[in-house]
Amino acid sequence: MSLNTLQWRAKRLRYLLQRVQGSLTQRGLRKTWVRITQELQTRPTEESSLKLERLDIPFSPFEIPTSESPQVSVIIPVHGKCAWTVACLRSIRRHGARTSFEIIVVDDTSPDDTAVKLSQIRGIRLLQNQANLGFIGSCNAGAEIARAPFLLFLNNDTQVTPGWLDALLETYVEEPDCGIVGSQLIYPDGRLQEAGALVYSNAAAWNVGRFEKRNDPHYLYRRDVDYVSGAALLIEKTLFMEVGGFDLRYAPAYCEDMDLAFAVRARSRRVIYEPASVIVHCEGISSGTDVFTGIKQYQRINREKFVAKWSTMLQKQPAPDVPVDKAIHHHQKQHILIVDALMPDPTRDAGSLQVFNIMRLLRQMGWRVTFMADNRTATPRDVHILGAIGVEVLCKPWSPSLVSWLKRENDNLKAVMLCRHYVAAPNMSLIKELAPKARIIFDTEDLHFLRERRAAEHTGNASLSRQAMASQQQEFALMRASHATFVVSAAELDLLKQELPDANVMLLPNMHPVHGRKLEFEQRAGLVFVGGFGHPPNVDAVQWLTNDIYPIIRARRPDIDLHLIGDIPKSARTSLQGDGVVIHGRVEDLAPWLDQSRISLAPLRYGAGVKGKVNTAMSHGLPVVATSMAAEGMWLRNGDNALLADDAEGFAEAVLHLYENRELWYRLSEGGLRNIREHFSFEVARETLRRALLI
Repeated sequence: MSLNTLQWRAKRLRYLLQRVQGSLTQRGLRKTWVRITQELQTRPTEESSLKLERLDIPFSPFEIPTSESPQVSVIIPVHGKCAWTVACLRSIRRHGARTSFEIIVVDDTSPDDTAVKLSQIRGIRLLQNQANLGFIGSCNAGAEIARAPFLLFLNNDTQVTPGWLDALLETYVEEPDCGIVGSQLIYPDGRLQEAGALVYSNAAAWNVGRFEKRNDPHYLYRRDVDYVSGAALLIEKTLFMEVGGFDLRYAPAYCEDMDLAFAVRARSRRVIYEPASVIVHCEGISSGTDVFTGIKQYQRINREKFVAKWSTMLQKQPAPDVPVDKAIHHHQKQHILIVDALMPDPTRDAGSLQVFNIMRLLRQMGWRVTFMADNRTATPRDVHILGAIGVEVLCKPWSPSLVSWLKRENDNLKAVMLCRHYVAAPNMSLIKELAPKARIIFDTEDLHFLRERRAAEHTGNASLSRQAMASQQQEFALMRASHATFVVSAAELDLLKQELPDANVMLLPNMHPVHGRKLEFEQRAGLVFVGGFGHPPNVDAVQWLTNDIYPIIRARRPDIDLHLIGDIPKSARTSLQGDGVVIHGRVEDLAPWLDQSRISLAPLRYGAGVKGKVNTAMSHGLPVVATSMAAEGMWLRNGDNALLADDAEGFAEAVLHLYENRELWYRLSEGGLRNIREHFSFEVARETLRRALLI
C-alpha cells in the first residue's frame, strides 16, 4: 500500500471520527446510534410514490411551457450529467406552476452532448459559457441575463414536485423582511435530506433532519434558518445583485450558499425554510461525496475562507456543544406553547379561527409557537395548515407526552396558553410544576358557565343550572391561577370585572380582516346561516329559524331561498328540509356564500361570547339580522350596523324589510365594515397580546 493511500485513509478516518464526535455532542448517544443505522440501512433506491422521471429513457425533444414575462427565473447550472438535467427539466414540464417562470440552463463547457440535446428542448434559454466558470460563476452568469424579479437556483440533479415553485414565492411574499427561501430537500428514496441548515459558531454546518422521515411534523413548519442549500434557493434579483451574487472567493463551489445567506442576514433580511416546496435531490451526482478529492474537497477548504470573512457574525451563532433541537431555534428567543381541545381548523368554527389568528399574530411578533391538541391527534392536513404559518405541531406518534416535552423545554418556555376551561383545568397544575417560569394565559373562548346558565334558563333544566354553577367555580379558579385571562366579548369583560375583580381579565376580540363587498345589492340573492351542530346554540337557532321564522318569509317571498352551511348530521337534515331550504353542510370556503347572499342570519336565543358568524359576515360587507343575544358585546346598534329582533315575527319582518330596501342594505353594509375596523382588528388584538405577555 502506498504512502499516499495510507495518508488518504488516515484523513478519512479522522474526518469520520470528527463527525461521530460532533453528533454525540449535538444529538446524544441514542440519536447518534440511530443516525448511524439510518446511514447504513439498505433501502430501495427510489420511493415509488414520488414517481420520478427515469434516467434511462432515450432522449427525444420536448417543450416546457414558460413565459416571456416571468416572475421567476429558474437558473440551472450544468457540467455534463445530461441525463439528470433532462430528467430535471421533464419534472418541471410535468408539474408546472401557477407562477410564471423562465428556465435558464447554463452549460459550463460540458464534456458530453449536453449542449446538443438541450438545444432541442423548446422553452428554455441555453447559455453556453466560453470557458469553465464552475458552479458559482455559472450561477452568477445565469443571474445576469435573468428577466424575472426573482431568481430560483436549482441543481441539475434535482426533480421538482407539485407546488415546488408556488410555495417558495408565497413564502417570500407573506413573510416580512424575507430575503431567501429554500425548499425541503429529500433523497430519491423518500428520506429527508435537509429541512434548512444550521451554522455553529465554529462554522460547522448541519443539515437539519438528515435521514429522518419527511412527514415528521418536527420538519413540516415554516422556520427561520441560518441558510438553505443552493440546490433549491429563491431570492430577489435586486437583493442578489446588491450583495454581489455568489462570492467568487469560494470558486469553484461550496460554502457559497451559506455565505449568501449570511450576507442577506447581515442586511437584516430573513432566510426561511419552506416545507411545502419539496425537491428531490440526488446528492453527490454533480460533485461526488469524497471530501478529500475532486470538487468536494473545497467543502473543507472554503470553510476556512468563510470563517475569515464572517468571524464577527459567527460569534452570535450557537456554540458547538448546543444540541441541534435547541440550536435551530436560536433565531426566536421567546417560546409559547398553546394547548386547545382539538387541532384548529379556520374553516370549521369561530373558536378555531381565533386561535389560528392568535398564533399568526404571535409569529409576526417574533415568537416561536408550538401547538398541541389535548388529545395529541393531528391529520397531515392539520399539520400543513399550521406549518404554513410557522407553527410546530406536537402530535402522536411523532412527539413525546406533554410531561416529557415540558421537562425538556421548561427553561425555554416563556408562556403557555390554555384554551377552554376543560383543557386548562387538568393541565394547569402540570404547567405550574414543570414550567414554573412561564406566564400562564387562560383563553376562555367564551364563558362556558354563562352559556350553560342561559341554556338552563332557556330550557328550564335544573340539572344544567347546577352544572353552570360548577363550571363557574372552575372557570373562576382558573382565572385566579392565571397571569392573564382572555375573553372575546365586552359584555363578558364587564361581568367579570364585577364578579372577579382580583383576576387579570383582558379583552381579546375576534380578529377579522376586512374583505369588503364583492357584489352589489342587485347581484345578490338568498339568505345564509352559518353554524354547525357541534355547538348547541346553533342547533336551537336552526330549528327556530326553519320552524318559525323562515315559513313567514317564504309565505311572503317564495323566491327567497335559505342556505344552511355547517356540520349538520344526516339524522338532523330531514327535520330541517322544506321548500326553499338548501342544506350545504360544511364548505371549505365561506367567501362565495358571503359574497353572493343578500342577508346573513344569526337567530341565536342563548349562548355566550362573540359570534363569529356575525363578524365574518360583516367583514365581507354582508348585512346581518340578529337577535340581541347574538349581538351581545359586539357594539351592534339596530338600524346602524345590523337589524335586531328577538321574536319570530319581528325577525322575519326585519329580514323582509332589509331584503327589499336597497338604501338600508348599504347603510348596514358600511356600518358592519366600520364596526370590524374599529373593534375587531388585528392591531387591537396585538396590543392585548403585548400586555398579557409583558412584551
